[in-house]
Order: sequence, then C-alpha cells, then structure tokens
Amino acid sequence: MTDKGVGILGVGSALPGRIVTNTDLEKTLDTSDEWIQSRTGIRERRIAEEGIVTSDLCTEAAHKALENAGITVDEIDLIIVATVTPDSPLPATACYVQAKMGAFKAAAFDIAAGCTGFIYALAVGSQFIKSGIYKNVLVIGAEILSRILDWTDRSTCVLFGDGAGAVVLGPVPAGQGLLSFKLGADGSLADMLCVPAGGTRMPACPESVEGRQHYVRMSGNETFKFAVRVMGDVTSQALDELGLTKDDLDFLIPHQANLRIIEAARKRFELPEERVMVNIDRYGNMSSASIPVALEDAVSTGRLKRGDLVSLVGFGAGLTWGAVIMRY
Repeated sequence: MTDKGVGILGVGSALPGRIVTNTDLEKTLDTSDEWIQSRTGIRERRIAEEGIVTSDLCTEAAHKALENAGITVDEIDLIIVATVTPDSPLPATACYVQAKMGAFKAAAFDIAAGCTGFIYALAVGSQFIKSGIYKNVLVIGAEILSRILDWTDRSTCVLFGDGAGAVVLGPVPAGQGLLSFKLGADGSLADMLCVPAGGTRMPACPESVEGRQHYVRMSGNETFKFAVRVMGDVTSQALDELGLTKDDLDFLIPHQANLRIIEAARKRFELPEERVMVNIDRYGNMSSASIPVALEDAVSTGRLKRGDLVSLVGFGAGLTWGAVIMRY
C-alpha cells in the first residue's frame, strides 16, 4: 500500500455536434421551452448522430485526457468505463475502448451505477493505484441516452443528453488528490428510475417492445425529493471523514440532473454561484458523463484551480449516491 495520494492528472470530454433545443422539441411534443427551462434549467442538449456509439465518445474523451495529462496510451494500466448505455450487453464497452485506443497493456471493465457511475469508478480506480497494483488508470463516464429514451414521453425525453468525460488517475503527493469517498445505495428504490426490459427480469420479446419497456422510466417527484436530501447529506459525510466542514469547501461539481436540485445543494453549503459548476442548461442530464464533463468544463475555463478543495457529488439509478472530496 503506497503512502502517496491519488489524483487527477488530466481531463477530457467529447460532445456530439448535434444540438437539440427545447424549441426543437416543441415541434413533436406537447411541451414548451418555458415549461422545460422553469422546471429543469435545460435549454438544449447534445444528441449523437446515427452510427456513433458510446465507445466512440469514450475514445475521443480519453485521448484528450491523456494529452492533457501528458500520458501515453502505453502508460495506461486500467480502463474503467461508467455507463448505462454500453455499446452492447456483452462485452464491456471498456474493451471496445481499449481496442480503439490501442491500449493493449491495460485491463478493462465497466461499472453500472446510474448517474453516480463516475463517482463509483473514481473510487474503484483510485484503490488500484493506492494499493500499488497500477500506476495510471483511465476513468471514463459516457452515455448515449438518446437511444434508450421514449421520444413520445415528455416527462423523460426532455431531460437527457449524450456525451463523455474522462480523467487520468495517477500518483500525487500525500495530502493532495482524492481525499475521501462516501458511496451509498438503496436497492429497494430501484424501480423509481429504471429501464424495465432487456435483462433477465424481462427479456426482450415482441410484447416488451410493443409495451415500450426498453426505455427509461422515472418517478420524477420521488426522485427529486430523494436527490435534494442525499446530495447534501453525502457531501457532508465525506467532509466529516476528513474533519472538515462546509466552510472548508471551495468548489462544488454536482451531477447535472436538475437546476433546482443544484440550487438546493448550493444554498446548503452557502456557496456563491461562481463556486458551483452548472452546465445543465447546455447539455441536460448526461448520467455517468455529467460530472466528468462538468469537471473538464470547470478546469478548461479556469473556474477550478489547482489547490481548490472540491466536492464531486451525484445520485442516480439504483438508487445510488456518492461524493468525493478532492484537493485538485
């Protein structure tokens, strides 16, 4: 077990070029730009073009993260992809990414923890480095949610977008990097946010397709109330483990699910707007990709600076939740 820390050496993101605005959705749905913005904060989202798959976005984001970190493909020991929209049920999307990158020295596997997937993947990847097994780990959060949305259901399809974000994890001096994690799950609430069919509970069949059971289903009000509570609680717990309080926090990067949820978290931690990363207006909810894309956004625009104490926090299907406290 190494006594060094584990930190983020580089960041990268990949976003489809196609932009779908709320006004575009007005043409096919009984909704409006005002209705969507007032309830979610979303103005537009990115949608992958036909022929683009999740591993394509992963690979683009990963190459950018490697370049940002000054790390070569041959130096990557492990690739972890957090996604709920894999290229296929089998094999892991991380294996496709490995092949596309030519990173054949790296092990590869996926994690499925809904919108919390990137936080879970960070926690897992950091342990391989902390234990001394690996030196450099590539962690990617990526989704093409547009392929599993019911575009006739205005309660879900307006919320989500496609994209990918990646980070390179590696050794850093003790006291820097990823300082604490707090992860949680409550499987008794699993049906609040799910895709009912396509697995062993409900294998694909003509009836499941006709019943539109292969699309995202969500109990919106219940999920909202859960998220408002858990986002603040889990961040406080992660700070507590370090003997820190909200007053020590410099920056917050929350999962981009709903602007009202983000605002509730901001007020709880008494942070000014400029110290909370918000890009949901441009990208919508990208599930596992939301946090790493927001992280790259904060770094590339100079809003997040080296030395800042930052929390990454999310919640998602499972139901799952998690937070990491990091000295960037």
